[in-house]
Amino acid sequence: MDPEETGQAPELRALKSGAVDRVDSDLGRMEAVKRLKGVEDRRVGSEVFDELTLKTLYKLANSGYLAVLNGAVSTGKEANVFKGITDNDEFVAVKIYRVATSDFKKMQYYIQGDPRFRVRTTNRRQLVQAWVNKEFRNLKRALEAGVRVPEPVVARDNILIMEFIGDDGEPAPTMREVPPDDPARVLELIVEYMHRLYTGARLVHGDLSFFNILNHSGEPVIIDVSQAMVLDHPLAMELLERDIKNVVRDFKRLGVSVSEDDIRKKIKKEPEPPAKTNNQEKN
Repeated sequence: MDPEETGQAPELRALKSGAVDRVDSDLGRMEAVKRLKGVEDRRVGSEVFDELTLKTLYKLANSGYLAVLNGAVSTGKEANVFKGITDNDEFVAVKIYRVATSDFKKMQYYIQGDPRFRVRTTNRRQLVQAWVNKEFRNLKRALEAGVRVPEPVVARDNILIMEFIGDDGEPAPTMREVPPDDPARVLELIVEYMHRLYTGARLVHGDLSFFNILNHSGEPVIIDVSQAMVLDHPLAMELLERDIKNVVRDFKRLGVSVSEDDIRKKIKKEPEPPAKTNNQEKN
């Protein structure tokens, strides 16, 4: 049965740390669990779990996408990522953008000029919704091009649910936190992913570094593609050069000898044509 049609929403608990606090009586069984140690915690809690965000979480729960929201995986400038659990006891990553405090100048900078989106960039909520949708679509394009990124599940309002990268509920660390054991091999994989992103998905990541690459059992997984730009965007080539410089810098710190020019050539090389089948050769 389609989860949208079941109409049965499990109790959703937004876990931020300890004491139970009912957030809004209109949200029925929705509760937020927070440990508010100080002013900063209260500010962050109210910024992340505002009324509209809680209503969106409830709708996602009611649609079968989410049963439990179970603790923070990472906290960024614009968004927090939480570990979620579905009705099928599968882990998912739940990325919640903070509408009140997101960097709207940055969002405007990256979204203006993208032909896929036509939004009034003066409307904060509309801009955040477009940003979440942009990340969802970028993830899909990257996956279709053979790039290892988290598989997107659903985007709604300021929330993106996607594949959880980790094992047994333990999130994979970033390459910055845990460098690869075989950096030369991982560099080849990352450059190949940059090539597929460029030639297949027709995208440039725009913020690629060890901070945005997970180390999942030695395999790189590229994350945070919300700012990724289509190639015909006027800023795309500038951002590609920044990605190249960041990758060269990070791997040189691990003792891998690599040049920006070599990476640039590999990224922009023409994709190889598919191998001919026996029937095609006969024809």
